[in-house]
Amino acid sequence: MTATRDTAPTAGHTSASTRPLLGAAIVSAPLWAAVSLTQAATREGFDLTRHPLSMLSNGDLGWLQITNFVLAGLLTAAGAVGLRRVLHGTPGGTWAPRLVLVHGAGMIAAGAFVMDPGHGFPYGTPSGAPEALSWHGYGHMAAGTIAFTALIAACYVLGHHFSRTGHRGAATASRVAGTALLVGNGWAMTGGQYGSLALAVGALTAMLWISAVAARYLRTT
Repeated sequence: MTATRDTAPTAGHTSASTRPLLGAAIVSAPLWAAVSLTQAATREGFDLTRHPLSMLSNGDLGWLQITNFVLAGLLTAAGAVGLRRVLHGTPGGTWAPRLVLVHGAGMIAAGAFVMDPGHGFPYGTPSGAPEALSWHGYGHMAAGTIAFTALIAACYVLGHHFSRTGHRGAATASRVAGTALLVGNGWAMTGGQYGSLALAVGALTAMLWISAVAARYLRTT
């Protein structure tokens, strides 16, 4: 009798406190996508086929994308805590949330270290790549590499999780999302045509999948 009274409130409290954390993960990717794509469509001189979304952090309105990165990173980090709770004790339940947390930290760092302007953006910037990267340009590259690597790995670990728990459709979707980012990032890094567009598609696919996973567990928590 005593054990039941002691544990029941704790379980209810854990469930209630986990839901807002999962909600943060659900919101993070759609919010980042909406703010980024709206700017991509409206800011003068920006061309998604030539300019990565990170370049929006430059110019008079650059603070919007900087804030977007930081806010999305904080929401993702909070969501990682929620995922750790709901995935605890399951296959991949230790590493998937850790990788999502690293991705969130990388997003925050990507906002703090602004990508160098170039290729005609912001409007009036000389065409072509900058002659030399600044310290914050190198910082952004490092942050992006860490964030994307962690996100790709998180998708594959979640693929393992869903495969082991008998959810084949979700396992396939998770692996597809990770592969989309892996291919998009690789294509952009090699200087392939429309590489920035391929990177944007891959990154948004993987990020939105993490939000979808959080939504899946919010419904069952």
